[in-house]
Parts: sequence; structure tokens; C-alpha cells
Amino acid sequence: MEQENLTTTVTEFVLLGLTQSPELQRFLFIVFSIVYLTTCLGNITIIITVICDRELHNPMYFLLANLAFIDISDSTVNVPNMLLGFLSHRKTISFNECILQMFFFHFIAGAMVFLLVVMAADRYVAIHKPLQYLTIMNRGACMGLVAGTWLGGFIHSAAQVGLVLQLPFCGPNVLDNFYCDVPQVIKLACTDTYLFELLTVSHSGVIVIIIFILLLISYTIILVKIRTHLTERKRKALSTCGTQIMIVCLIFVPCIFIYARPFRKFPMDKAVSVLYTVIPPMLNPVIYTLRNAEMKKAISRLMSRMRLSRNGIKP
Repeated sequence: MEQENLTTTVTEFVLLGLTQSPELQRFLFIVFSIVYLTTCLGNITIIITVICDRELHNPMYFLLANLAFIDISDSTVNVPNMLLGFLSHRKTISFNECILQMFFFHFIAGAMVFLLVVMAADRYVAIHKPLQYLTIMNRGACMGLVAGTWLGGFIHSAAQVGLVLQLPFCGPNVLDNFYCDVPQVIKLACTDTYLFELLTVSHSGVIVIIIFILLLISYTIILVKIRTHLTERKRKALSTCGTQIMIVCLIFVPCIFIYARPFRKFPMDKAVSVLYTVIPPMLNPVIYTLRNAEMKKAISRLMSRMRLSRNGIKP
């Protein structure tokens, strides 16, 4: 009988979700439905505004539109499944779907991390090389950098999922979370996972810490440069950098907590998972639009053109 159990292959995982309380599940369904709709509407507004407004056709807003697209994609990987989990008594996910969810989650999250690096480099060039900025950050360079962020995300995700696929899973199959992720899935393998955990932490955790430190150093250098030569143009750059620092901290601090430590269960794991998977994609458009006068004016112009078009008046 023991030999039979050892050779049984897990075909699905049971997701415990955020809570088992029916009342709390209904409340959280409403809350996260609003969060998801806000995420989609806010980021779609940014994408459409950047595409339609010619005054925003520059490298900074091109990168911002790509960040908005990544935010929608990142939120869509996990949030709809989480909402479905609130409506069902027993939420299960097949093994293959779990692998796909992990792949796309790390693929998109990896692209986001590398895009934040590109956005920091863009601000550095804009402030330190203002006369050569448009020459350095030309259309071809921007397209190449964005393609590189997606390639980096793909390589990162393939490496993570590749490690998981090498493990045998013969039970248990209960994940104490609302989505599949590498730290929780690895712990369910029916073998010694110490080496796999070490490889995952060194790949995800160490890279996240290094990139976070480099970003903080680069933004510190930029802020020092701005403060010593404060002009009207550089005041705008100061606001933009401040916004990006907020986003970087919102994303990287929870990621470090999850991935840069041994895969042991902590009481705050679920709350931290929500913090970096659900909240930043919603806050990004709010932060960028409320703190960016050009974006607010562009959205206002877009709304005015839409009203005129609806009334049959040519803008």
C-alpha cells in the first residue's frame, strides 16, 4: 500500500484561499471585484490616453503605457481565479493549470521588474543627458528595451517553472493560498526540496534584492542631481522619480519577504501575497495620474474629445 501511495501522481491542487468564512468571502468578493475593475479601467485609461494624445508620444509615457499593460496582465493572472474561489466551497486547480499560472505570473512579474529598471534608466538619461535624451531613447531603443524586459521575464519564469517540473508530487495537494506559486508548490513535493529551495531563493530572492538596491541607488543619485540643479523641468522629474520610488517599494519589499527567505509558512504570507499581487496594479495608475499634471491634462483632453464626438461635433 505504501508503494502504491508513493507512486500516485497529484493531478490537482486544493486552494484554501484567503479565508474559510462564508461571510468574509462574500465581503472580500465585493472588495476585490472593485479592486480588479479599478485596475483594468485605470490602466486601460492610461494606455488609451498615451496612444491618442500626441503630446505624450515620448519615451517616458511609452514606458508608462507598457507598465499599464503589464499591470492589467499581472492582475488578470490571479485575481479572477481568486474571485471564483470566493464563490465556491472547494476551489481546485489542475496540476497543468497550476503550472501555467505560475509560469505566467513569474513571466509577467519578471517583465515588470525589468521594466522598472528601464524606467529608472530612462529618468537617469533624461536628467543627466537632457540634450541627447531623445537621441539615446529613440523609438528603436525603446522598443528593444521593452522587448528585452519580456525576454528577461520569460527566461526567469522558465527557470522557476523548470525547477518545479523536476519534482515528484504524490501528495498532499493542499495549497494554503489563493493562487499557485513556487514557494508553496515546492513544499508539497514528496522528496527533499532543500536544494530546490536554495536554487529558487538564489534565483528569485537574491536577484530581487540586488535589483531593489540598484534601483534605490540610481534614484538616490538622480534625486541628488535634481536637487542641486532645481529648475521647473527638473521639478517635474523630481515628482516622476518620487512616484517611481513609491511603486518600486510597493512591489519589491513584499517580494523580498516572500522569495528571499527559506520557504517556511508565516502568518503574514497571505496578506503579503495580496499586497504585491493585487494592490500595486491598482495603485500604479492612481499614483501616476494624481501626481502627473501632464497625464491629468491629457486625460481631460481625451474626455473632452469623447464628449464632442458623442454630441456629433468634430473636435
